[in-house]
Amino acid sequence: MQPVKNSSIENVPALSAQLAEAGRAAGFRVETYGEIEGCPLPALTRRTPGPRPRIYLSAGMHGDEPAPPLALLELLKRGEFDGRANWFICPLLNPAGLMRGTRENAGGIDLNRDYKRLRSAEIQLHAAWLRRQPNFDLTLCVHEDWESVGFYLYELNTRARPSLAEGIVAAVARVFPIDLSPSIDGRDAKGGIIRPNGDPTLREDWPEALYLRAHHSTLGYTLETASALPLPQRIDAHSAAIHTAIAGLLAST
Repeated sequence: MQPVKNSSIENVPALSAQLAEAGRAAGFRVETYGEIEGCPLPALTRRTPGPRPRIYLSAGMHGDEPAPPLALLELLKRGEFDGRANWFICPLLNPAGLMRGTRENAGGIDLNRDYKRLRSAEIQLHAAWLRRQPNFDLTLCVHEDWESVGFYLYELNTRARPSLAEGIVAAVARVFPIDLSPSIDGRDAKGGIIRPNGDPTLREDWPEALYLRAHHSTLGYTLETASALPLPQRIDAHSAAIHTAIAGLLAST
């Protein structure tokens, strides 16, 4: 495992190489869709013949959130992303931020507010890669939150598909506290679940989840762990959330 502090990864190019190596060992096609400060931007895809749901995952959006890419690395090594589905994984979206341990990229841009204007090189490259992919049956954007006291999630479900939210929260609750606040990040929440009211695409600054909602999927979750808790516990929480989301989708299709 790559050496880490609670809020930063010490050698991001090495982590990128580890993700690529674990992907190849798991049968993934590994491509580099760009490069930032000498660090490749990897995309991992795996397709199985026959009808399979298409599942997209992303991590490493904010450089002070090390648990998400490390959780994806662990799940790749564990064999979670197997022949049950077709997989599309972008595990390291902001290497410059991860190198610095900062939320933003090297230019001070919060990449998770750049999916409408596409100002940054990172998001221009990522959006171009996404446009080459098919639509997804499920998207999982993996994050952390320094202000939260536990795990919570956002659900974007535009066609009233069977919700996976309650099952995800129940699974995480076995290994991690849930943020039960009635208001999280300025939005109404219930039982650790935020379901935005109205049309979120009217926002001026789009996060990745809204871009995916607008162009690629009708069901998406943003998963958030509390950054103040120990890193191994956060990785376990994300692993439980992702495993449960995948199982729930497969059971409903």
